[in-house]
Amino acid sequence: MGTRPRFDLPAKAASRLAQRLLKLPPATTRDVTVERDLRIPTHDGLTLLADHWAPAGTAPASGAPTAVVRTPYGRRGPLNWLYGRALAERGLHVLAVSCRGTFGSGGDFRAMRHEREDGRSVLRWLAAQPWAGDVLLTGSSYLGYTQWAVAHDAPAQVKAMVPHVTSSRLALAFLRQDRTEMETLLGWSVSTATQERPGAFWRTVLGAGRKRLDAAMRTFPLTDADQAALGHRWPFYQDCVHHDQDDPFWQDEDHSPTVGDVTVPVSSIAGWYDIFLADQLRDFRVLREAGRDAHLTIGPWWHTHIGGMAAVVRDTTGWAAAHARGAVPPRRPPVRLFVMGVDEWRDFDQWPPAGYEPRRWHLAPGGALRPAPAAQAAPTSFTYDPADPTPSLGGPRLENRGAGPVDNRKLEVRDDVLVFTSGVLDADVEVIGEVAAEVWLRADRPSCDLFVRLCDVDERGKSLNICDDLVKVRPDGATKVAVALSPTAHVFRRGHRIRVQVSAGAFPRFARNLGDGGPARSSAELRKIAVEVFHDAEHPSAVLLPQQTR
Repeated sequence: MGTRPRFDLPAKAASRLAQRLLKLPPATTRDVTVERDLRIPTHDGLTLLADHWAPAGTAPASGAPTAVVRTPYGRRGPLNWLYGRALAERGLHVLAVSCRGTFGSGGDFRAMRHEREDGRSVLRWLAAQPWAGDVLLTGSSYLGYTQWAVAHDAPAQVKAMVPHVTSSRLALAFLRQDRTEMETLLGWSVSTATQERPGAFWRTVLGAGRKRLDAAMRTFPLTDADQAALGHRWPFYQDCVHHDQDDPFWQDEDHSPTVGDVTVPVSSIAGWYDIFLADQLRDFRVLREAGRDAHLTIGPWWHTHIGGMAAVVRDTTGWAAAHARGAVPPRRPPVRLFVMGVDEWRDFDQWPPAGYEPRRWHLAPGGALRPAPAAQAAPTSFTYDPADPTPSLGGPRLENRGAGPVDNRKLEVRDDVLVFTSGVLDADVEVIGEVAAEVWLRADRPSCDLFVRLCDVDERGKSLNICDDLVKVRPDGATKVAVALSPTAHVFRRGHRIRVQVSAGAFPRFARNLGDGGPARSSAELRKIAVEVFHDAEHPSAVLLPQQTR
């Protein structure tokens, strides 16, 4: 059953410091206990290891509200504090469970597999523990996916969910046909494959192995990249490069079809620069359309931003804990958004908010961005070279390094990046909702990529990325291509300018398009791609911004 060691003064001091840095609600106690390595039987005869955190002095049969966290990342380190000690200090019992095949739990780890049945096994076991009361589910990223895996038919003791920067289908969000989100898929594969090696945490912090990973991302064919990075195949990576998101292979791991059946109250926490943002918004809209009790918070955060992590603790120990205690949760609007540019929080009744309509800003000759298309104009051309690929810069990334809004000027001077910029704005332009682009292009190869990015340029010329996305294109003459950029809430201030970037890649965030038209996973011969972008009355390329109408 493990032991219950008492935490010492340095741990308490560190906890006080973290509370100030993260702006967490005050702890109700600094004295907590933890039982290590509890053994939970699964439906198929394996054993999962778990830790039980609790406020000190809690009676064993107290029936206290209990947060369940299921993680493949172990039960030590920073996440151990966030989803263990921090919650226990604020009055919750916590059951932190290592996923199958990780950190002492039995079986083999196959990402996204077994999470539904293993989650049911955990909840059955927990229901028999005298100290456990009603349950809330919480956690970030993969820890959020494990919530969705059991949500649609969760037992009655589950009273609330707080999924953070996640998706009901997790990795499937990255598996569009013939488009590989290389940095995320290979980076996460390498991380999970090596995380239990001695010194793995500090190797990650210090960036050890980064050169080998960067080199592996340039490996062709893509099916060999895990071999280059690890020296062996990794099952999850191979699954991803061989099966896109619509493949029946994933039917048991895709929980998005059951989101509308979830009756547990859900508070989703997302970030404008998170890799799962579009999926998390889709899950939220499905819940609302089904009439469920669902709330949404989106901050100016990326995947591992501490601001988002702090929001999870606040919602878990406040809103979700109230549900688990049978109390009335704090009143709150359905949607709370951080509006960038003016840096303020606003409340709305729905997503996307009412009162915003798409307005077209047209790409124009000479790198201009205008409300109306040019009457006649020759296309603007550039050449994409996969041997010197257009780099990815800022934006949604799995890791902290280089994520979020960054100055794009060094990217915008490249010959393979087209830039279209408005005049100086004489009034604020408020953009909240779904951003889209329609770009007419022609290419000299059977396949190319189209990357579109929206930026805010200040008075000094600093160009900050707001939102973007990349799509695979199979051109047939002059071809109209639709791009759904990631959603946003941003005010372009008076005196600033609106900018749109157009290019044919963003590497290593996305794998390079080699231009041969064949499957991305097996292509190996690099070919330059000549691309023409049209911007005339017959081919009105534009970005569509959801602007305030009132």
